[in-house]
Amino acid sequence: MPPLEREELPFDVVFVGAGPASLAGALHLANLVKLHNSSGGNLGEIEIAVIEKGAEVGAHGLSGAVMDPKGLAELMPDFLERGCPVEAPVGKDAVMYLTGSAKFTLPITPPPLDNHGYYVVSLSKLLRWMAPICEEAGVNIFPEFPGQSLLYDGDQVVGVRTGDKGIDKHGQPKENFEPGVDLLAKVVVLGEGPRGTLTKELTARMNLDRRSDPQVYALGVKEIWELPDDRLEAGTVFHTLGFPHSGEVFGGGFLYMMKDRLLDIGLVTGLDCLDPQIDPHHEFQRFKTHPWIAGLLDGGKMISYGAKAIPEGGYYSIPRLHSGGVLIVGDSGSLLNGQRLKGLHTAMKSGMLAAEAIFDALVADDYSSDAMLRYSQKVKASWIDKELYEVRNFHQAFEKGRMAGLVTNGISFMTKGIFPKRLPIHAGHTRMRTLKEYYGKTDVQKYDLKFDGKLTFDKVTDVYHSGAAHDEDQPCHLKVVDTSICVDRCTEEFGNPCERFCPAAVYEMVGSGGDRRLQINFSNCVHCKTCDIMDPYQIINWTPPEGGGGPNYKRM
Repeated sequence: MPPLEREELPFDVVFVGAGPASLAGALHLANLVKLHNSSGGNLGEIEIAVIEKGAEVGAHGLSGAVMDPKGLAELMPDFLERGCPVEAPVGKDAVMYLTGSAKFTLPITPPPLDNHGYYVVSLSKLLRWMAPICEEAGVNIFPEFPGQSLLYDGDQVVGVRTGDKGIDKHGQPKENFEPGVDLLAKVVVLGEGPRGTLTKELTARMNLDRRSDPQVYALGVKEIWELPDDRLEAGTVFHTLGFPHSGEVFGGGFLYMMKDRLLDIGLVTGLDCLDPQIDPHHEFQRFKTHPWIAGLLDGGKMISYGAKAIPEGGYYSIPRLHSGGVLIVGDSGSLLNGQRLKGLHTAMKSGMLAAEAIFDALVADDYSSDAMLRYSQKVKASWIDKELYEVRNFHQAFEKGRMAGLVTNGISFMTKGIFPKRLPIHAGHTRMRTLKEYYGKTDVQKYDLKFDGKLTFDKVTDVYHSGAAHDEDQPCHLKVVDTSICVDRCTEEFGNPCERFCPAAVYEMVGSGGDRRLQINFSNCVHCKTCDIMDPYQIINWTPPEGGGGPNYKRM
């Protein structure tokens, strides 16, 4: 295709991704500008845009979720009076240790998992509620606009290019072709969630992680079940350790009761497993076969499914959060508290701090890296830094297994993070062992669970319940640098782990002998980014598909 003439749309600030960090930041910035102008300031009308790759705001929003309201309360002290769609305040709250057939309730809920004063929420519903409030404040929100690449003037970020629409699977324009738009901005805010495409690009170009540890992720796999009766009260919160994970695998389960007899149930599995055969979706299905879990779900109906990566690296994995003309917020900046399994409050606070730094830059008309440093300084001086610093070794401690992790974190909690000082952490894909190293052989069949379609489900069935859809006549958004590695080296060394670690049955080795090849069922993709994270060769690059594609979460 010849070079395209692209429309240029000027804005003052562009937020990428309509998640909690971006929406909180956009709203706070709009309020700051309004207050400034009404008090005699002369900023005038400031154009703020939020772009979102999903078909609508909230379509790609997935979290547990138990929300610490701290961040939202700072943004909107009257959030409950304004109709925030909380499911219920947390009531019964317990932590269980599961064996294969029994459960043991901890006599005291560990303080990091004590959720009293918090709320069970649906992130997708929360975002849908926040969006019109932002629009009423003058924020422009554009769904189906994926950020494809950043625009630069030297090393200064000056905007975002959105993805083209109407390209067929051969890379040729269709009748409905529309070139992406160049959104020019004084400041771009990256709130793309975990493993953001533009954040990854910016980090590599500007070497933002040169002083930070590698990022480490877990995968949360989740279903929503409709229960037949009131066996659990809305606001009930359970967390679990143990089954189905072995002692060397990081993770645990969660059950959060929503209103209308809807139960969130999910399992978090570390994406830094030694075992090349680990399958987080399969582990989750096994989780539901535990007698206690199966009893809770008996007579119920699974109605929704989703999966999302969780940034677990914590304090030492936070990259530099600013560069000329650009800021990084929320999960994109590793601002999640892994010990508490919470990131909504820190995401919203980071968006608000970004807004304050941007406001200062607008007043000074200075968007250089030195001006953007103000945001990093604000994060450092905030309760975000204090909270994350005290749990800075949380995930690191689990690299030596569950028991070592629990003991080390117990000591860390009692000393408020003073001890241990700093533990090492390693990117998940570097920890995966070959079949020979882990099993002593290459012919391995780890799982034998048969899906019954009532309690347990295969990946394709679950994907159907995610609402995932992509126009199949478009270029595959999952770019594999060299598929010959998949056929030759990866088959022998790791047994093609992409077939297992993907929770959506996207990757499939088909054929035999000389005809064996990798088939990518990209229309199944739920945008969790696991493949980009966990591929042992780092040859899979997740890129945004055509706008509007992906899951369509309603209650996640």
